[in-house]
Amino acid sequence: MAGNDIRFDGKVAIVTGAGGGLGKQHALELARRGAKVVVNDLGGSVDGSGGNSAAAEAVVAEIVAAGGEAIANGASVSDEAGVAHLVKQTLDQWGKIDILVCNAGILRDKSFSKMEQADFDAVMQVHVWGTFRPIKAVWDLMKAQNYGRIVVTTSSSGMYGNFGQANYGAAKMAVLGLMNTLKIEGQKNNIHVNAISPIAATRMTEGLMPPEVLEKLKPEYVTPAVVYLVSEAAPTGVILTAGAGVFAQARIFETEGAYLGEGGLSAEEIAENIEKIGDTTGQQAYFNGGEQGGKVFRKLAGG
Repeated sequence: MAGNDIRFDGKVAIVTGAGGGLGKQHALELARRGAKVVVNDLGGSVDGSGGNSAAAEAVVAEIVAAGGEAIANGASVSDEAGVAHLVKQTLDQWGKIDILVCNAGILRDKSFSKMEQADFDAVMQVHVWGTFRPIKAVWDLMKAQNYGRIVVTTSSSGMYGNFGQANYGAAKMAVLGLMNTLKIEGQKNNIHVNAISPIAATRMTEGLMPPEVLEKLKPEYVTPAVVYLVSEAAPTGVILTAGAGVFAQARIFETEGAYLGEGGLSAEEIAENIEKIGDTTGQQAYFNGGEQGGKVFRKLAGG
């Protein structure tokens, strides 16, 4: 075994939505590498209806059969009491929480014209509240122990758009907004917060692609990126995209922009200078919002 192998011996990890698909693979691999894993899954259908923890129990059985340690939890991540029970169950069993992978998700795909508020609310509840609530529940524990690794799950549907997914896309950008502040607030306590953007064949995508394509998009091909992002060597505030053995980093860039002066500012001036404003020469990806303000004042002084 190489000396630089990524291991999680002695670490306790919670993976939400881990009864199947991506979450199951994340849980199996973390356990294989020594983590004690809480397999959380409501056991509902793709649209979030129904629910039992049989799926979670099956993953736990697989981990235990392979010599690992795991327990099942059937709480809904969007339910405050359920999340409180998830954390209590973990602490009662193992006394701490080092890693949280927020993976649980549902789909309610419809074109925006046909999308009802209930479709929007349901998706926001699971993806946004179902990311916020578990993080909030473990945050102070991680601060107290000066260690934490958290992964949120985003999507190209949020970053770039996808027909019929206004609700899902909005939710998946919201979790990046949460990550961007938590990466800053967690720094002094060694809490690293990152995002995974998976491209994978799961229950949520099986009807969208032919079988031969789905075969190349196995959920387990995403898991190495998640394992890296919750390791001790993990960066913070990084968005990794992963699928079919291809990995990339997604960033939001801001152009250098143009100072148009204080006198006579108008929409017409913006129209005339839009190419200069959008020129990508010297564009940057900022780590925090203050850097944008710094750029504005620098250009003001230069102007």
